[in-house]
Amino acid sequence: MLLRRVMRICVALAVVLAGAVHASASAAASDAGPLPAGRQLLHYNHAYGVLDRETADAIEHSAYLREFADFQVRTTTGSGGQTWTGRYLLGRETYLELFGVGDLPGQDGGLGAGGLALSVERRGELAEVVRRLRDQGIEEPLEFPQTRDFGDGVPVPWFDAVFTSGEYDAFGAWGMEYRPEYFADPRSRTGPARFPGDVGRDRYLSDDYRRHLMRDITSIRLAVTARDLANTVPLLRAGGFSVRSVEGGVVAKGGGSTIRLDAVPRAQAGLRQIGMSLNRPVAHRHEERLGHSTLVVGPGPRAVWDFPAAGGR
Repeated sequence: MLLRRVMRICVALAVVLAGAVHASASAAASDAGPLPAGRQLLHYNHAYGVLDRETADAIEHSAYLREFADFQVRTTTGSGGQTWTGRYLLGRETYLELFGVGDLPGQDGGLGAGGLALSVERRGELAEVVRRLRDQGIEEPLEFPQTRDFGDGVPVPWFDAVFTSGEYDAFGAWGMEYRPEYFADPRSRTGPARFPGDVGRDRYLSDDYRRHLMRDITSIRLAVTARDLANTVPLLRAGGFSVRSVEGGVVAKGGGSTIRLDAVPRAQAGLRQIGMSLNRPVAHRHEERLGHSTLVVGPGPRAVWDFPAAGGR
């Protein structure tokens, strides 16, 4: 699964290869004239956040979450033998990945760190995203492949990714395209292609979500620094999201997802809220307290999971 630790490793490699990181993302994001969204290319894939230890532990050991969603705690091995253990809520096309403070190294493991992955559905569409980034003034997007190790020491091509910048405070967003070699490997346990060039999210995730209540993540709200926000807006626009300014940040809509990013000082950064659709409506409201977070399920076909601001912990 994608996460900030992978981003850090890949960005470091890209910086070495490119020689320098282009610094025009902030200027592109602050341009007063919004670019036309164009055809939707990128879709919400997953997000992750680093939570306080009490909340992360409560999530990891929650019996309710194992009923509510396809919930897993597992370790993944990526490029260079790097490993990470995350807490996952997996839906039909989307998922959420959660860590506790210190689960990731350095600044990536700090309270409030996080990331956002946006993926294409068809083979070759990431190249169009890169072209759109360049049209916005991101002259040297960071592009690179990522591999995955299934445990035998042989890396398998996993996905191609692109970032607008290698500089970040606590949050980063990337565009990605799954590799056909990954789908072809039986150990990936992925589904068959629905059409030629299918590299979509539905194919990537299993159908185990059907045995639970949670269906998909439909909205997310994160607090990020001004620099991290500026680096993210060009990617959202390049992906076809409709991006509008709101008080304190931006709201991006597209592909059935709503993404809100609020600009805050680093000490206040972090995951704030997740909205989810359910496989079936529920008649009554259920509130589940998980550490310092609160998950409210129903009534109806939706659930909302609120996480406290840094000052509220």
